[in-house]
Amino acid sequence: MTAGSTVSKIPLLGMTPDGLKEVAAEAGLPSYAAKQMADWIYRKRVASIGEMTNIPAAGRARLEASYETGVYPPESRMQSADGAVKYLFRTAGGQTVEAVYIPSGARATLCVSSQAGCRMNCLFCMTGRQGFAGNLTVHEMINQIHSAPESALLTNIVFMGMGEPFDNTNALLSVLEILTAPWGYGWSPKRITVSTAGLMSGLQRFLEASACHLAVSLHSPYPEERLSLMPVEKAFPAEQVIQLIRQYDFAHQRRVSFEYILFEGRNDSPNHAEALARLLRGIPCRVNLIRFHAIPDVPLRSSSLRQMELFRDLLNAKGILSTIRTSRGEDILAACGMLGKRRER
Repeated sequence: MTAGSTVSKIPLLGMTPDGLKEVAAEAGLPSYAAKQMADWIYRKRVASIGEMTNIPAAGRARLEASYETGVYPPESRMQSADGAVKYLFRTAGGQTVEAVYIPSGARATLCVSSQAGCRMNCLFCMTGRQGFAGNLTVHEMINQIHSAPESALLTNIVFMGMGEPFDNTNALLSVLEILTAPWGYGWSPKRITVSTAGLMSGLQRFLEASACHLAVSLHSPYPEERLSLMPVEKAFPAEQVIQLIRQYDFAHQRRVSFEYILFEGRNDSPNHAEALARLLRGIPCRVNLIRFHAIPDVPLRSSSLRQMELFRDLLNAKGILSTIRTSRGEDILAACGMLGKRRER
């Protein structure tokens, strides 16, 4: 099959050992064949079942009748002048999602999508404006990482692409397991960051099940103002999200950061910086200040660099580590908040 067509075979990519044991049993193979399949898929990265040479030929033939590795390359790529590359992947349901490769010195990061579209409808984000088309499967999330041409070069993975990861928590946790397990890719959790608007049920499950880093989209310390930017504030107020975070140890096991897009005349005043410092006091964290990238029909403008620097310096003076994030890939619509923007023909 081709990516985006009707699924005729089941992908092995994205399965855990328990799932692979069921596959082995169905194909009349011993249970240890599950470990062999995992090794071929995640460590050796074979493209076909036929390459799994330590599995008997008859067993491989039975596997191929119903299964495939499920490795699909991106449909297209766009490269930015700054070196960032945006990849377009197609899902089995025919939707398109985007992943972004960001090289920076010795660091090579892939920004991964968790949904086609998004339900959060944040005012400043293009992905939410295109609507919600569905959750990505474990296979579709893992395939972005596995099939990116620079996969072997990656040092970091961030779930900051299209969608809200904790609106797809079951699949996300399975992906994190595959990425960090010895039978999977064997990554350190410290190389992986999950970004959220603050869905607390998924967030709590993540904090209990994973040691990966966390990034929380905040954008205002004032509830009513945040609500005007992020409808999620109504169901999951930022103060409650931060109270939950305070219950977990971020000093040693993992890192928490707060994302803050600065909008001119809206959330960039000294009073905002002081209120933000009060809200985060006592949490060992970093605040990432982000320039706003204009999208159609949204009456927001980015703060000037000077104003961003003043805001950063105020936070640092209050004891809250703050940095200005370098914008990458804006010329190919790959920067923060721009994924999913309609393509000009």
